[in-house]
Amino acid sequence: MISNRLKKLSESATLEMAKKSRELKAKGVDVISLSLGEPDFNTPEKIKAAAKKAINENYSHYTPVPGLLELRKSIVKKLKRDNKIDYHPNQIVTSTGAKQSIANVCLSLINPGDEVILLAPYWVSYLEIIKFCDGKPVIIKSCLKNDFKINAKDIEKNITKKTKLILFNSPCNPSGSVYSKKEIQEIGEMLSKYPNTYIISDEIYEHICFDTKHFSIGRVKKIKDQVITINGVSKGFAMTGWRLGYIGAAQWIADACNKIQGQFTSATSSITQKAVEAAMNIDPSELNDMKQEFQERRNLIIKLLNKIPGIITNKPEGAFYIFCDISSFFGKKYDKYIINNSHDLSIFLLEIANVAIVAGNAFGDENCIRISYATNKVKITEAVTRIEKALNKLSN
Repeated sequence: MISNRLKKLSESATLEMAKKSRELKAKGVDVISLSLGEPDFNTPEKIKAAAKKAINENYSHYTPVPGLLELRKSIVKKLKRDNKIDYHPNQIVTSTGAKQSIANVCLSLINPGDEVILLAPYWVSYLEIIKFCDGKPVIIKSCLKNDFKINAKDIEKNITKKTKLILFNSPCNPSGSVYSKKEIQEIGEMLSKYPNTYIISDEIYEHICFDTKHFSIGRVKKIKDQVITINGVSKGFAMTGWRLGYIGAAQWIADACNKIQGQFTSATSSITQKAVEAAMNIDPSELNDMKQEFQERRNLIIKLLNKIPGIITNKPEGAFYIFCDISSFFGKKYDKYIINNSHDLSIFLLEIANVAIVAGNAFGDENCIRISYATNKVKITEAVTRIEKALNKLSN
């Protein structure tokens, strides 16, 4: 029998849909996958060159659990340069992806029954990690009309003596929402009244902001020691397979994460660490071509989706997702398919349109679906054409 701990966890909805897509592809079905958040770009040459150099120089041994000192120094430099946050190398812990970084922090801070505020829509793994840690999720819902953002007053209404942690993500997966400097400062000022409540700021999409500039909540000086800044290289540097995320946090939190990681995985790949050291030294302006391409794709997919009656979109300012409202299709039918919720619609689109997307219930919003535009414009155009044809088959 599997453990009760495992029984509490749900399978990742994004990985589940990717698995179903692969199964159909293996049967010869031409599936267009808009489910995974994986850039279709290659890792920049400077970074690959650093990895090759590390191999040739025999960086093939164990490293300190939190990462090589040179790497942590480069992250400190990057956080100062780009985010205006000051850390010491000992306050940096690198892990096997930002997901592990978040899990390390939650395992370090959450006791059974502690309340953790989630701003919905939220990334699928947040809820599962909280459940794994025996925390109590407190979900605050937003809506498309507000660009899926939640203000400081609404967050404060949900803070109690049991609130240990808030999970914050800007730019946001799945909504693409980017909180403004003013909005973040207001949240920071509010949080300063609650010194025993901490905030994880997941900034993995930092380099994919379009018209609104990214602002780190760790810059709010009053709450600096309450903020755990999470980042990594998978999205902004097209390094999903390299597996490295990191935290910057108060020393005692960094020490706790170091202790946990030392018993579970130890350090991430030594070669990856040297590659990421090179990535941290890249000027963010060198990533503008990729960001520009994502912005053009965003504009294209919004234009195409807005032509389909019943789909409602906003204009996300970051990441590479559209989180659109499809609730108008609930109650409609075609053949054996009855659309009662976003999961039903996602299966319908996979099997009828051969397009993989992710149901919104996995992100805390039953009325929406998440569409990733981290693929080329030809595939985006073909996918939306297929979606429209499939939806036209539905009737009351």
